[in-house]
Parts: sequence; C-alpha cells; structure tokens
Amino acid sequence: MTLNVLTCFVPVFPGEPVQFDPTFNGPIKKRGCTDIICCILFMAVILGYIIVGILAWLYGDPRHVLYPRNSTGWFCGIGPNKDRPNVFYFDILKCATSINVMATALNGFQCPTTQVCVDKCPSNFWAVGIQSYMPNVKAADVFNQSLCVPSLNLATTKLVSPMELCPFFFTPTTSGEWNGSFLFWSDDTLTLVKAGNEDIANGFNAREIGVRIFEDFASSWPWILIGLLIAMFVSMLFLLLLRFTAPVMVWVLILGMLGAGAYGIWHSYWEYDNYKKNSATITNVGFTTNLNVYLQVQETWLAFLIIISVVEVIILLTVIFLRTRILIAIALIQESSKAIGHMMSALLYPLVTFVLLLVCVTYWGATALYLATSGSPIYRVVALNSTMNGCKDINGTVDCDPQNFTSSDYPDCSSASCIFIKYNNEGLFQRNIFNLQIYNVVAFLWCVNFVIALGQCTLAGAFASYYWAFNKPADIPMFPVCGGFMRALRYHVGSLAFGALILTLVQIARMILEYIDHKTRSAQNAVARFILCCMKCCLWCLEKFIKFLNRNAYIMIAIYGKNFCVSAKNAFKLLMRNIIRVVVLDKVTDVLLFFGKLLVVGGVGVLSFFFFSGRIQLPGSNFQSGNLNYYWMPIIVVLFGSYLIAHGFFSVYNMCVDTLFLCFLEDLERNDGSAEKPYFMSKNLMKILNKSNKVQKKGKGKD
Repeated sequence: MTLNVLTCFVPVFPGEPVQFDPTFNGPIKKRGCTDIICCILFMAVILGYIIVGILAWLYGDPRHVLYPRNSTGWFCGIGPNKDRPNVFYFDILKCATSINVMATALNGFQCPTTQVCVDKCPSNFWAVGIQSYMPNVKAADVFNQSLCVPSLNLATTKLVSPMELCPFFFTPTTSGEWNGSFLFWSDDTLTLVKAGNEDIANGFNAREIGVRIFEDFASSWPWILIGLLIAMFVSMLFLLLLRFTAPVMVWVLILGMLGAGAYGIWHSYWEYDNYKKNSATITNVGFTTNLNVYLQVQETWLAFLIIISVVEVIILLTVIFLRTRILIAIALIQESSKAIGHMMSALLYPLVTFVLLLVCVTYWGATALYLATSGSPIYRVVALNSTMNGCKDINGTVDCDPQNFTSSDYPDCSSASCIFIKYNNEGLFQRNIFNLQIYNVVAFLWCVNFVIALGQCTLAGAFASYYWAFNKPADIPMFPVCGGFMRALRYHVGSLAFGALILTLVQIARMILEYIDHKTRSAQNAVARFILCCMKCCLWCLEKFIKFLNRNAYIMIAIYGKNFCVSAKNAFKLLMRNIIRVVVLDKVTDVLLFFGKLLVVGGVGVLSFFFFSGRIQLPGSNFQSGNLNYYWMPIIVVLFGSYLIAHGFFSVYNMCVDTLFLCFLEDLERNDGSAEKPYFMSKNLMKILNKSNKVQKKGKGKD
C-alpha cells in the first residue's frame, strides 16, 4: 500500500462498522455486471484504437525510418538495392554545416549532398588529383562506378564535371561508424582535417555499438537466463520463508534502528564533551561558508544530541505503544506467505500481466511508427549552391520526382538536386495525424492501467477466497486464480475501466504540465517555477492517492462485486476506521519487501559481476569473459531482469497482504467469535488480539 498522502485524508468520516451477514462466506458468487456505461465507453475506445491502427497500417510506411534512402528516393537494403544496405554521402561535411539552415528553411533535415546506396563504405583516403583533369583522362579511370549515381555510365562518360554525379573525395568509413574526418586535396598531398560534429559521429557509432552488444548477447544469453532463473528461485524462496523469518527480520530491524540511535546519542555526547573541555564555541567561529568548521564546536553536537535523543524517544514510545499492531502486521505477513504457499499459481500471474502489457506497448509503438510515416513523401528542388542567381527562385519551392529528375531541366541552376522534404500532410487523414497520435497515447495509457487493474482484481479475488475459507485448505476453492480472473473479466470490466480512466486522466494532466514546464522553462521566473513545482507536486500526490484508492477498491470489487464508487467508498472508510493499523502494516511490509528486493538484486548482481568479469570460472564451462566486447552489458541485463522478477513476485505478495488485511478488518467488524459469527482469521491473529472461536476450525493446516 502507498500511504504517502493518505494521512491528509484522515478527517473524512469513517462511517459505521460493517454489519454481520449470515450469507457471506467469501467472494460473492451471484453478482451482476457493474459500471456498464464505462464498459461500453471502454469498448468503444478499444474499437476506435483498432480502427486507428488499421488506418495507420494502410497509410504508413515504416521503411522510411527503418532504411536509409538515396537521392533518387530508393531504399537502401531492400528491393533493387538489396545488396547495397549502406548510404554513402558525397560530402558529409555539408550535413554538419547546413543542418540548421535546411531544418529551418525546409521544415526537415536533409543533407544537401548526393547520396547513393553502396554495398560497403570506402576504406581508404582518396581525392581527385590535378592530373585527372587532363583531356586524355577518362572518367572510368578516375572514379569508382559503385560510388557514383546509378544513372551514370562511366564507360561512356568523359571527365565528370563537378555536379555531384561522383564523389571527388572520400575518407575511410565503416558501416554505422564515422571517424569525423574529412579529406581535402592540395598539391598532391593528403591533408586530414578533423571536423568536430560530435552529434553526427555519435549517430553513426550507435549502429556499431549495437552490433557488438548483439554479439555479446548471442554468446552470453544462456548464462543471462541462468542468472534470471536464480533471481526467480531466490525471490520465491524469500516469500515462502517469510512465515518463519518475518518476526526475526522485523524485530532485528527495529532493534538495529534503536541501537543506531543509541550510538548516535553516545557519539554526540562524546564529541560535545570534548569540544566543551576545549572551550570551542560558535562565537569563536562566527559566520563561514565552510560547513566543516561547525562540526568543531560544542553547540553543533549539542543540537545533534538533542535531536537524536528526541527521535530515539519517539521511536521507542512508538514501538512500545504499537507493539500489538506490529505483531498483527507480522502475523498478516506470515499468513500471506501461507496463502501463497497454498496457491503457487498466483506467482505466475505476473507473466500474464507482462504479456498483456507487452502487447499494449508493441501496439502503441507500431501505431505511432505507422502514423509518423503516414502520407507520401514530398520531394522538392534544392540548390546545393543557393548563392547562384538562378537558384534563388526554385530553392525549396518546386516539387520534383527524384527518380525522373535531371539537373539539365534547370539550366540556370546547375547545382539543383531533388531531395526529400517531408511527408504529405494535406489529406484529411494526414491533417489529423497529431490528433491521432494523442488518441494513441490516451488509449495506450488507459489500456495499460486497465491491465494492471485486471491483475490486481484477479489476485484479490484469489487471496480473498483463501481468507474466507473457514477450514484451510479444505475450503479453498479449486483454481482460485482462474476463478478471480473470470469473475473480473465477466462482471467488472466497466469498474476496472472506470478506475483506470480516473488514473489515466491524472497521468495526462501530469504529462501536460511537464510539457508546459519544458516549453516555457527559458521564460520562467522564480515565481512561475515555484507555482509549477507546487502543481507538479500536487498532481504527483493525487496520482499516488488514486493508485492507493483504486487498489483497495479493486479488492472490495473482487469480494463483494459492487461498482467502483461504492467499493472505493467502503474500502476507504474501512481503512480510515483502522488508520493506525494501516500505517504500521504498510511500513512493516515496505521494509521487508525493500530488503527482499535488495537481497535478490544485490546478490544476483554481485554473482553476475564476478562471473561475467572473469573473476570466477565454472568448471567445464566454455564461456570466456574475454570474448565479450562489453562485459558490463550482460550484468546490466541480469540486474534489470532480476529487479523485474523480484518486483513481479513481490507485487503478488504485496497484493496478498493488502487483501488479507482488508479481509481481516472486515472479519473483526462482522464477527465476534460466537458459534453464529465465528472469526475466519488464523489462531495466531486471534491469540494476539486475545480472541477465540467457540467453534473450533477443522481441517489440516488450519493455521
């Protein structure tokens, strides 16, 4: 549970305790559909989302961003250029010197230089020499046909005039890598000039780095998989052992915190006494920006002594007066471990959530990509030398076809070239691309939040059926996780969509505020920055509270089958009637799960570091860490994967604790331990609360 903002809502009227219902014995079987209007709206949005995806697929062409294009508009690496996957720039220096001019004037970035598809990039330095301009020299003896424009036949061509039909110089480059060097010819001498355009160099280097990383994955993926399996085993073992280790861990952490405070008190007094004997006071120091000086005066350590002592007393009194609630929290954590032990399939449900989220992300990414490339490309005549008088009127204003373009059609502008400018945005579909992209984002967020809500409601239904089984495990229904999933999907799509929509609207508001902050940052003064910061903080708190409220509302939906608003109200009032127990359980659970994640991620991370860095070798293993280009990449993957696995397992456990806690609170209000109204809680919880049932539970493993 998230309680960062919950205490702000304590004054809300908690309502009356839940009354006893003799027909209630767990999640309601006979229930009806809830929040039908929101269900219809959600289905309509999903249908519209599918239509948008179909239109994007019909009008879009992701090849525009997946493959480079030459100056004539053909893609490199597919079709007629299948054997020529690389694009070669005749004068890449123009990409660096004119990027801002082209982007501003033509609303798009294109290098004003000829580009051709080649099978491999040049591997040496070369430039046209002075002797190549002699009348008896043929073009075929000077230029490389594979680097010239495809329409040019060097065998029947004299020396090429400087119209960018063939490159007049090039430098050694590799596919996806550029060394930032340009070659100029002067007095038959090669002069290497470093052109420092770091952005372009980094862009070309990315592909080479990606290839090396892929090679590392190809050689180390079995060991990465083993590391993730170890993380899964450790996470599962940690959760199952919490029924035995939770009390020890909690009290060790509490005693450790008190011990640290006691040491802080002793150390502060010791420092204070030493500086007092030496008469080191703050009046001798005065004001200074060197903060270390203040650590050498007695007043500073006296302040530390007072603050730490007050905090220590508060913690000690809190532990003394809340010891019963701490014991209840520990007992619920142990009971959650038992519940997971009886329904191990619940630990596999995060895989279902992961697959559904992966589908949402993939569909969103594909739709965004196809929408971004919707519309036919527009080509216009661009002068490579715009200073010529005949080029000013046509530069960037005349449409052209790159596959049929010839510069001879513009005799007054010999440097004219036909290059890509942008995608057509004049059709009805193209004019609404921005609106469709917004729809894509909103529908994506709603779907993601719905998938998370579906998982929470499913697990809540399963764990509630465990708690309300009077004789455990005999009364636990068959396949409780599947039962919870079917109930949520059959009856409560509208309620889950309602809660997901509220959360989506808050997230959209945060995104809009972040966008406004980003766009106006340069024009903001101190007051504007303060107001925006406060607004972002408020929206962040609101999002946290909505997530907390939704989570508990889904639990009540899974148990009672009522609509979202009624379930949220009942859950919130129930928690407000037991706010101290809520806070204690939340913090105890957070601490345990934090140390659990630290154990899993840290332990597996250290093990993977020693293995992939070559510090430990497995006998009989053919894996050599020296063969890796970047040994830290598999380590990062293992760390990230271990965190996701631990988060998935612990999210199930956290949902179990929250569900059993709400059931426990309902049990206390509904029942009194009599034969007519027996408690459903475990004997350990009844012992802590000094309660008992007149009718004893039956069955194996009843505790």
